[in-house]
Amino acid sequence: MPPVAAVNAGGHQHAPSNFDKLKMGALMGGTVGVIIGFLYGTVNIFRYGAGPSGIMRTLGRYMGASGATFGFFMSIGSVVRTDSDPQMLELYKRAQRRPIITMASPVWRRQSSQAGTLVQESQRGALTS
Repeated sequence: MPPVAAVNAGGHQHAPSNFDKLKMGALMGGTVGVIIGFLYGTVNIFRYGAGPSGIMRTLGRYMGASGATFGFFMSIGSVVRTDSDPQMLELYKRAQRRPIITMASPVWRRQSSQAGTLVQESQRGALTS
């Protein structure tokens, strides 16, 4: 479900701040990390046993470590991904754009006519020999 955009007093929506994006990334990453930690911890407890700490403490340790790590990196990644300068974005789009070649360009006509005469001359030479 997409996040709800904030509405100010004028009724216009505005984008979430970088801090809001940081919180949202940490929450999503933490949730995914806890689930992965639960699965990984359960498998390890079944394989190697819980040890002296017991099942719940060992499983909680796996879940907490995985959730904190994944939440930390996801929060940083969500801020870094969305923190861009509009001018740099425009320059990047211009640099990645394909060049436009117009057929009416006199340079193109000159090159194509020269290439055509070369092809015709080579064909004539092949026919005469």
